Amino acid sequence: MGCCNRRCGLIAGAVFGAAVAILGGVLIPVGNKIIQETVEKEAVVEPGTTAYDTWTAVGAKVYRQFWFFDVKNPLEVVQHGSRPVLVERGPYTYRTRYLPKDNITFNPNETASFLIPFGAIFEPSMSVGPEEDEITSLNLALAGAYSLISPELHLALEILIRATNASLFQRRPVKELLWGYRDPMLKETVGLFPDYNDTSDGYYNVYTGKNDISKVGIIDMWRGSRSLRFWNNTYCDMINGTDASSFPPFLKKKEPLYFFSSDICRSVSASYEETRNLKGIEVYRYSLLPSTLASPLDNPDNKCFCSNMKTTRNCTLAGVLDISTCQEG
Repeated sequence: MGCCNRRCGLIAGAVFGAAVAILGGVLIPVGNKIIQETVEKEAVVEPGTTAYDTWTAVGAKVYRQFWFFDVKNPLEVVQHGSRPVLVERGPYTYRTRYLPKDNITFNPNETASFLIPFGAIFEPSMSVGPEEDEITSLNLALAGAYSLISPELHLALEILIRATNASLFQRRPVKELLWGYRDPMLKETVGLFPDYNDTSDGYYNVYTGKNDISKVGIIDMWRGSRSLRFWNNTYCDMINGTDASSFPPFLKKKEPLYFFSSDICRSVSASYEETRNLKGIEVYRYSLLPSTLASPLDNPDNKCFCSNMKTTRNCTLAGVLDISTCQEG
């Protein structure tokens, strides 16, 4: 009797185990499909979805860091033609893209148009000093004036320079050098990024993912065009991927992430580096490859980005990108 009970128990256990295995084999794919369908539904950029609230609001924190070369012997350079003695100062860090998207409009072709307002907030904890630190650097107005006028007018410019006591070098706070100051010679605002705050880089048109979730966030057009007009080359003028604030779901490690950056006037890609744990959530870390800004000698694809032969020493320097065409000087 005991043997029968044991045998019956084994049979019942085997049957139950088989039933669980079959049920699990059915439920796991069904569960995965439900999860995928939910993600696809909520990842669409349209009012009422989870993604929409996140997409319209401020995204991940974006920082821009700046380094300067402080000229320590400006008088010797001007009076005796000495070689400049330079000391690197930085970083001076600003948080950017902290404002929500503006002028959002949904289009019939399942795209959304919007502006990204620009602004910069100084981050003291990530900087070597306050933005009031003074730097001795090239006089931006003077250098720009010579490049903007014809050689025939250089004499008139030199008379103006003497009349306004302008110098080849100037000492100004980091804040003014970056975001602008009133130049006494030109009577205009001069700076590296004088029009950055309270402006934008133009309208973006991106796919909402309504009919194809793999395209959500992918740029359809920027400034009304599907390609750039900066590099005079089909490859270099391509607009690829998203604006880097978000990417489509279901990423695959072997596939790079493409995104367009208006700051450097080109599209770039990032490759999978490692998997990390962020507050219990598995996340992928991506980084730019060294080949992104490599010299054309090492990466021939970068040849069309080399537009200034003098600055790049005949396109042999890495990490140098002339963006004067798209950043208006």
